[in-house]
Amino acid sequence: MAAPRRHGAIDSACRRGQNSRQSAALNPAGDTSGLTPFLRTLDRLIGGLVAAAKWLALPLIVLLFLQWPLRDLVRHFSREANDLGQIAFALFVAVSVTAATRAGTHLAVDLLAKRYSARTRANLVRAGSALGLLPWALFVLIASKTAVIASLRDLEAFQDSGNPGYFLIKLALWVMAVAVIGQALIDILRPFKADEP
Repeated sequence: MAAPRRHGAIDSACRRGQNSRQSAALNPAGDTSGLTPFLRTLDRLIGGLVAAAKWLALPLIVLLFLQWPLRDLVRHFSREANDLGQIAFALFVAVSVTAATRAGTHLAVDLLAKRYSARTRANLVRAGSALGLLPWALFVLIASKTAVIASLRDLEAFQDSGNPGYFLIKLALWVMAVAVIGQALIDILRPFKADEP
């Protein structure tokens, strides 16, 4: 009798966690009602970027796994696998910040916020985007401008191996910043839903 109750408590906690993540987001992903055509297009572009980036996980895992067999058994191509893995990882992580924002799965103080009305939570998301994410992403773009442009101009290679492509890792920094800026704009400018008190 005790085991079913325990499983019931786990199931209930999982449902509460899922519901709090859903309520933490301003709107569910894919809900573009009320957005201007520009924001709707931006939302689709960011959604497509996030959907495409999730497929980088598989090659990343394969490339990182192959490093040791390539180095120890084949005795070739381990540095190439490492370099490609670093590029995939940089692009994957660059987009994962925005993916977490869109899914509402960032760490949040849910103990207090779950008691707030939907409108208050939406205002907190807007304030966090306007006062935290947007300035930070703009700072990243501005502060990294010299390094990223120089890397792109020279098509910088990996220092250890001499393989081309290191500039893609630096470019991933701008991909992250631009995606965060785009998502922040969507979150800030998204109109309130009619049923929000």
